[in-house]
Amino acid sequence: MEESAQPGSGSSRPRVFIETYGCQMNIADSELVGAVLRRAGYAFAAAPEEADVILLNTCAIREHAEERVLQRLGHLARLRRARPELRLGLLGCMATHTRAALAEKAPWLDVIAGPDSYRRLPELLGRARSGGAARQAPQIDVRLDRLETYADIVPGHQGGVRAYVTAMRGCDRFCAFCVVPYVRGRERSVPPEAILDDIRGLAAGGAREIVLLGQTVNAYRFGDTDFGRLLHLVAAVEGIERIRFTSPHPSDMSESVIEAMATEPKVQPSLHLPVQSGSDRILAAMERGYTAGEYLRLVERIREAVPEIALSTDIIVGFHGEEEADFRATLELMAAVRYDSAFSFKYSLRENTRAFRFGDTVGEEEKGRRLSEIIALQERISAERNRALVGRQVAVLVEGPARRGEGMLAGKTPQFKTAVFPAAASIAPGDTVAARVESANAHTLHCALA
Repeated sequence: MEESAQPGSGSSRPRVFIETYGCQMNIADSELVGAVLRRAGYAFAAAPEEADVILLNTCAIREHAEERVLQRLGHLARLRRARPELRLGLLGCMATHTRAALAEKAPWLDVIAGPDSYRRLPELLGRARSGGAARQAPQIDVRLDRLETYADIVPGHQGGVRAYVTAMRGCDRFCAFCVVPYVRGRERSVPPEAILDDIRGLAAGGAREIVLLGQTVNAYRFGDTDFGRLLHLVAAVEGIERIRFTSPHPSDMSESVIEAMATEPKVQPSLHLPVQSGSDRILAAMERGYTAGEYLRLVERIREAVPEIALSTDIIVGFHGEEEADFRATLELMAAVRYDSAFSFKYSLRENTRAFRFGDTVGEEEKGRRLSEIIALQERISAERNRALVGRQVAVLVEGPARRGEGMLAGKTPQFKTAVFPAAASIAPGDTVAARVESANAHTLHCALA
């Protein structure tokens, strides 16, 4: 879960507080919502207790994420009982996925809006307010729109060295385990000029690193512009030093994209390439569209083109029908690829997905055992890969104070590894500094200024 609030404002306008749960796409969407509401005359509260409207932008990828949101809504309901005029809204994927159940589970909600309904939020909130303190049915708008890209709205970015820019919305892949196409709709690419205008503004505002977002971002296509061409266009924007993107689908990793990664210095040598499983049988059941062998050959091509690349991935354990041999195949693939990091999860049965009707065949205890083994293996590999960097010089884009260690700064290397080093008066966020790796663990490079 990630939580954020927009900066406060000292005006008498209605004040909104936004909490964000889930992935980078939701962070970008919250900034979009902020821009829509700012246009409509809203100001931003620094805390929920100071707000007239509280909006939770949510994730529906896993059941646990929805449970956390429902717990948070229960807490906010106490605020609403104390202040009946307070309006509560739930946005995003969970709004689309569980809209029928929300009226029962969270009857105090005033607005329920899906990812394609954000430009109508001022109207929805206005209708919710018209009822005053009296209880009324929530305003619900979860319609999916195959044309909506919000290309005409410049998001209210929160500032900082790194900024997220949505290049694509929706997904056409329909992997058997995934609810995204049902809650975010079909693929739509944002016009390249709208993306470039946004990035130019970000560069002028101090952003130094851009992360292009999409559920299958490398499937981007607008007219004659594919994703490889888009990377070249973004690289031409002055002031931007680093470009990343997430999350690509292995089947859409075209030669055009690989070529842009290999030839554009601003495109960083890091790639999140979800594999999900190392078993061909499970990959077929997941409807991923590739085999383990095809995935490994893709990794080989990418590493040949970008030798210094760092790879990360997503892995699901305990999918329907996964047997011990399938699980072992995943461990073998991890050992072969040697990822720099991995995001690993227990399979979560999600209503409305293609796999939902098959049910669960792996118990929670067994899922937990497999997940622990996956994590332990990846921790060992990550530590080994990071310790191999000891003695090397790395370029660190400074983000700010380190979370731990007084007098330390932190930033990211081109491979998106976290590096910490002693602060110096001459170094500020947004600077790129040369640092020498002195020690490392699975998660952090401990450096000295070179």
